[in-house]
Amino acid sequence: MKTLFSALILLALTITGPAAAADRIQVVASFSILGDMVRQVTGDLADVTTIVGPDADAHVYRPSTSDAKAVAGADVIFVNGLGFETWSNTLIETSGGDAEVFVATKGVEPLRVDGEIDPHAWNALTNGMIYVENIAAGMSKVDSANADTYRANANAYIERLRAVHANAASKFSALPEARRTVVTAHDAFGYLAQAYGLNFLAPVGIDTDAEPSASDLAKLIDHLKETGAGALFVENITSPALVEQLSRETGLEIGGRLFSDALSEKGGPATSYIAMFEHNLGELIRALQPGS
Repeated sequence: MKTLFSALILLALTITGPAAAADRIQVVASFSILGDMVRQVTGDLADVTTIVGPDADAHVYRPSTSDAKAVAGADVIFVNGLGFETWSNTLIETSGGDAEVFVATKGVEPLRVDGEIDPHAWNALTNGMIYVENIAAGMSKVDSANADTYRANANAYIERLRAVHANAASKFSALPEARRTVVTAHDAFGYLAQAYGLNFLAPVGIDTDAEPSASDLAKLIDHLKETGAGALFVENITSPALVEQLSRETGLEIGGRLFSDALSEKGGPATSYIAMFEHNLGELIRALQPGS
């Protein structure tokens, strides 16, 4: 793997030559949701490049030559951490760059799923606020001259996240216990479930690069037949096949599509972190409220 990344770096530099010095800070974020958070904090003070783009799955991503070039020329790199980007350490180590690397989940209390750390911490807005604090602190360290601007941008953004969180808490608290179970394609919503008193089930664990065993799938189908669920949801980064099978086997309807690990492409309903959360909130409330 390191040999492959080294080759990518050499190819990128051979094709483009050394990067010219730029006035604006060059920032790389590992995936689209984190990239949007970084842009909210940096405003027009930095150029932000995202490695794993909209509607793409960071669990199974394979970096490209352009990714290697971006990392090699970066001043700052933000990663999620918690084992989410299994490819990032190798890419960064072999890039030959000297960027400061910051972990956005520093200070987050991690959840565990079947003994493994759940990396999807952004799916609780209270954790999203920690991400923003860490981004502002990282940018202020690297670019102290603009620390006040980063802090002001972060504070304004956190106030917006707080408002969305309060709205979500109010709406979810009104749901009856019998309407609080949701089934998704993979186990990406544990933090959201913890934040709002929901119960998320999934045929696949925290890593999309896995297949459920026939026995585990049969157990989930039997469980849903016995207890029911508020709704089934497909995800933007995974095949809908498993959820469609669950729907056929149990008679439960598919309530819509949730955005779990990536934003939507331009023109979609989830082009920012806040838009993603508001979309997911709307889809969940619509499907889970009594009488739906």
